[in-house]
Amino acid sequence: MTESEKNIIDMLLSKSKETVVDSSTLIDNVQKRIEESLENGFKSSGIVSSSETFLRKHTFKHVEISVLYVDLVGSTKMSLELPSDKLSTLVSSFVQEMSYVISQNNGYVLKFSGDAVIGYFVGRGSALQACDSAVGCAESMLKIVENGINPILKQKSDLPQLKIKIGIDYGENTVVQFGKEENSFVDLLGPPMNMAAKVQGVAKPNQIVIGHDVYEKLHPEIQKMFYEITDKFENWSFTEKKSTQIYRVYAYKK
Repeated sequence: MTESEKNIIDMLLSKSKETVVDSSTLIDNVQKRIEESLENGFKSSGIVSSSETFLRKHTFKHVEISVLYVDLVGSTKMSLELPSDKLSTLVSSFVQEMSYVISQNNGYVLKFSGDAVIGYFVGRGSALQACDSAVGCAESMLKIVENGINPILKQKSDLPQLKIKIGIDYGENTVVQFGKEENSFVDLLGPPMNMAAKVQGVAKPNQIVIGHDVYEKLHPEIQKMFYEITDKFENWSFTEKKSTQIYRVYAYKK
């Protein structure tokens, strides 16, 4: 096993002392921002994603990436029960913190869809790196919500604690530009974009679900952290990208 592979495994299994310290500091910073937002209203931390720069360099090209969807569970109920100012503060803070975790894990924030954040990870020639980074990011998201955000919300009797669902898939997407102008909107289109949304849709609250194209590229030690759940869905009829075989999905063992 190379030193690089060992570092990835240590990161995901939380065995690295350096990672533990970093996680603690990260959670501390999250709690400070959440407390500040709840007391004085949401303020952007100024995180800037370099996604657009990357996409414009690869317009109309194919890119191999891991796509991650993270969605806030129960937002419709929140919108009915919370005053608009508290709802907007809560959702804005959630979106910002998830975006920050993506950036911290060397990913790009592609866009927001309501209360969902869509990010992607480029392997720079290594599918293993792209997939491991996405899985590590997803695990960090769970920890941030459970150990960072929710303890603060628990102190507020009028605010619900958050739950999230995460879906990840890997493969080739095409960078598209809508319009001829230099600043025309750019986006990603491809099967992994669609499949990441679909596997996120079958995840349970506070669960990570990945497609087989991610699973097969993970290090064997990381694969042990997942179990197959394909047969648990009666209506799961999605097939592999290049065959008629049912596309397998796996859930993270917490």
